Amino acid sequence: MWVFDATPLIYLAKAERLSHLSALEEPRLVPQRVYDEVVTDGLEETYPDARRIQRHIEDGLFEVDQIEPTPLFERLETNQALSDADRAVIALAADRDAVAVMDEQHGRAVAQAEAVSTRGTAFLILSLVKDGYISTSEARTTLETMLDKGWYCSPDLYAKILEKLDTIRSE
Repeated sequence: MWVFDATPLIYLAKAERLSHLSALEEPRLVPQRVYDEVVTDGLEETYPDARRIQRHIEDGLFEVDQIEPTPLFERLETNQALSDADRAVIALAADRDAVAVMDEQHGRAVAQAEAVSTRGTAFLILSLVKDGYISTSEARTTLETMLDKGWYCSPDLYAKILEKLDTIRSE
């Protein structure tokens, strides 16, 4: 089970690659707070990626889920360095024993401290290649498109991702 934060949704939508996530085991959850941030607010700002995400949710690729107040969620609300969406992702992933899909380092560090597994957008792309769902060429194109659209990835991490793609291709 996967719980998605805003950044992976936004940049995979910008790269027009959200449909690839159908290869992931279900369910794929989006907390209501992430939906509000990415789709509701995004549509108000007329972001094309907001409509792409909304369409994939309507088509059943993702399920929007509400997080109920839990002790963890209440504790996370005191962490002012986390966004409402990050709090919801971590709490919902903990509640559902799921993997939180998020790229921001602080959110991932908090999730790790709370014993919540995390993966990032790059992990998903590498998994899709490894499972034969997309080619290494398509993975590179996806990564480059995301970078062109503003996705942040340090040069060191990008080099490691490309190295891993080469390793997968040679397996």
